[in-house]
Amino acid sequence: MEEVRVFPLTCAVQNYAWGKMGLDSEVAKLVVGGDPLAVIEVDKPYAELWMGAHPKGDAQIKDNRIAQTTLGQWIAHYPACLGSKVKEAFQGQLPFLFKVLSVNTALSIQAHPNKVRFGYKHRKPSTGSALMQRWVLYSIFSPNAQNKDYTKNQISLCFYNLINATKPNALIFNLPPQAGRQSLHCAAGKDTSSSSGDLLLRLHSQYPGDIGCFSIYFLNYVVLEPGQAMFLGANEPHAYIYGDCIECMACSDNTVRAGLTRKYIDVNTLCEMLNYKPASASSKIFPCVPDPADPCVTLYDPPVPDFTVMKIQVPASVKEYTIASVDSASILLVIHGDATATSAAAFSDITLRRGTVLFVSANESVSLQISSQSGMTMFRACSLL
Repeated sequence: MEEVRVFPLTCAVQNYAWGKMGLDSEVAKLVVGGDPLAVIEVDKPYAELWMGAHPKGDAQIKDNRIAQTTLGQWIAHYPACLGSKVKEAFQGQLPFLFKVLSVNTALSIQAHPNKVRFGYKHRKPSTGSALMQRWVLYSIFSPNAQNKDYTKNQISLCFYNLINATKPNALIFNLPPQAGRQSLHCAAGKDTSSSSGDLLLRLHSQYPGDIGCFSIYFLNYVVLEPGQAMFLGANEPHAYIYGDCIECMACSDNTVRAGLTRKYIDVNTLCEMLNYKPASASSKIFPCVPDPADPCVTLYDPPVPDFTVMKIQVPASVKEYTIASVDSASILLVIHGDATATSAAAFSDITLRRGTVLFVSANESVSLQISSQSGMTMFRACSLL
C-alpha cells in the first residue's frame, strides 16, 4: 500500500484541565467538523488537538482500506514519505507536532529544554546572601525599577527566590484587594501594562496561593491578533493565558514547570535552564513572509529545521487550487471552507471541510475543487530543510 501517500487522519485530543469546555472549545468544534458523528461532552475540557506521530497522541489513519494503523506506524514502514532530507536529518521520524490549543485557564509557567540539556542532572543555583536576595527582590519590584539595567545574575537570582518562596500563601493572601492593581515594573526595566494587576488577581483566582502568579512581572504580556505568531526557543519561559491558537513544535513533550499547575514542578531545573534575556513584547512577534511562488501562501519559518508553518488563504474567486508539493511530509488542517481533494497518491477523492486533517507525503501535490462560496483557510506544517 506504499503507493497511497495522501490520506486523512483522526487526531488525538488531550483533555487537560485548563482547556475550554465542550463546544466552547475550538478543538471540539474542529473535531466535530471533521467527524460529524464525534460525541462532545459539555462538561469535559477539550484542550489540545495533536496532529502528528507523537507516541502519546499518535494520529490514526482515517481510511478503511488501510489496515488499522497509526501515522507513526505508517512512517516507520514507509520512511521515504518524509522526504530524503527530513528522513536523514531526523532519523526516520516526523520532526514536528502540529497542535490546536483551546485555553480557558492559564497553563503552567514552563520552558522546553534544548537537546543538550535534556536528561542532564542539574545543580541547584547559588542563592547568594539573604541581604542580596531581599535587595534584588525589592529593587526589581520598586517604583524606580524602570530606570535600572539588570544583569542576568540579578534577574535569575530574583526569579529563583520568588519562585522558591517558602510561604507563597502569605505573599498573596496578605495583599490588600487593591494591591494587585498598583503600578509594578518588570525585570526588563519597562513599565508593565495597566492590566497587570487584574491579571495577577485573575491568575490567583485560578491557582489560589500559587507563587507562580507573580511570575507575570518577569514576563511580557502579549495579545496576539489573528494572523500574528510568536517563536519561543528552548529555555524561554512562557505561559498561555487564554484563547485559541495553532501551535507547531518539535516532536517532544519535554517540559519543565515551576508554577500555575497541579502537575509535577522542578523549580531548580527550570531556574537553571532559563536564558534570562530581557526583550520587549514587540520583539517577540514573529514575522510572516508572503510566498513569492504562491500569493495564497504566507510562511512562518522559524530559525529551526524541525518545522515551518504555512497559512493558505484561498479567496472566494478561486475555485481550483493546487497545494504544491514540498520535499517534506506535511500535515494540513482545514479551518474554513469545503472542497474535494484529488491526488495521484490517494485512494480516491477526499472531502475536505472544517476540521479535516490531511497527511501529505513528501513531493506530492493535492488538487482542490472548492465548493464553498467564501474561499478556504488552511494551515500546513512541514520541515523545509
